[in-house]
Amino acid sequence: MSSDQTAGAPQDGAVATDAAVPAGGGTAPPAAGSGGDAGAAGVADAGAGAGGKAAVADVEEAMKDVVDPELGINVVDLGLVYGVHVDDDNVATLDMTLTSAACPLTDVIEDQARQALTTGPGGGLVNDIRINWVWLPPWGPDKITDEGRDQLRSLGFNV
Repeated sequence: MSSDQTAGAPQDGAVATDAAVPAGGGTAPPAAGSGGDAGAAGVADAGAGAGGKAAVADVEEAMKDVVDPELGINVVDLGLVYGVHVDDDNVATLDMTLTSAACPLTDVIEDQARQALTTGPGGGLVNDIRINWVWLPPWGPDKITDEGRDQLRSLGFNV
């Protein structure tokens, strides 16, 4: 699959955020995470370089720095990232869900994603991000990766 294709089919019920988020616009520091099982795990494309596109696998890896503020586990291992697409302008579109549609922390997760993907040496991995909040299929514990389960168990959760 090339990086101009969506990794993981867009889901019914997707809702786009207002617009692409400008690079460097976030203030929330990223938190460390580990492991991975996003909808496009293992998909690799040409990496971003001067004027190039970021690899989907690199975007997924960077998203491991985005931590669910309530559970303390990264969004990739929680299974909240359903798909990643990087277009020709090096704008990443993320199909994501939340553990609950009523979660009030979408802004925190968006800020962390912006920080993880658009800042750093050379201006970041991508130029901008857009998050499509997806509600179908609904998130469930079956979407948590083995590493995410290990992390939750270490925090005292029974999963």
